[in-house]
Amino acid sequence: MDLKIVNYGAGNIKSIQFAFQRLGYDAVLSNNPDEIIKADKVIFPGVGEASSAMKMLRASGLDALIPQLKQPVLGICLGMQLMCNHTEEGNTKGLGIFNTNVKRFSNNVKVPQMGWNRIKNLKSGLFKGISEKEYMYLVHSYYAEDCDESIATSDYEIDYASALENDNFFGVQFHPEKSGKIGEQLLKNFLEL
Repeated sequence: MDLKIVNYGAGNIKSIQFAFQRLGYDAVLSNNPDEIIKADKVIFPGVGEASSAMKMLRASGLDALIPQLKQPVLGICLGMQLMCNHTEEGNTKGLGIFNTNVKRFSNNVKVPQMGWNRIKNLKSGLFKGISEKEYMYLVHSYYAEDCDESIATSDYEIDYASALENDNFFGVQFHPEKSGKIGEQLLKNFLEL
C-alpha cells in the first residue's frame, strides 16, 4: 500500500510513522503533490499553531491540493482542525472540507485539555471494533464544534466533535498513534477503508 504522510513542517510525524510500522506498513513522508495524489491513503498530521501551519501549507501549494484528493485522507489533531472552515487560533481560514468551526475552550477548564478522554456517539467504519466510551489520548486548546459531520464526540465542559467524516475525508482530534490498542485499531480500520 502506498501510504503518504503530508510533510509540511507541522507534525509529530515520527510517532505516526512508528504506529504504521507496528501495523506492518511503511508510511512515507512527502510534500510532493505528484506523490501525494498517487498515494492509496494520505495522513494529514499537525501539531503546533494553526495560522503558521496554514502559511506552510500555502507556501507548498498543499492547501489547494488536499481538498481535491479522492483517496481516503485522515487528518490528525491540528490536521483535522485545519480541514474545518475556520479556527479562532490566529483567526485562520481553514480548508473548508468539514463544515464546522474551531473554537478555543473557555477559561472555566484547564487548557490545554491534556490526557485521556472518552469518545462516544461513534458512527463510522473508522470505529469498527471500537466500543462506545473508549479512551483516546488528546492534547488541544481548541475544538471543532459538534456538527452533522461528527462521527464521534467527547465532553470537556461541552460536547465537541472528536472525529469528523465527509466523503473520503476523516479527521480525529485525538492522537491514535498515542492511544494504545484502541488507537491502533482505528489506524488499522483507516487502512482497510
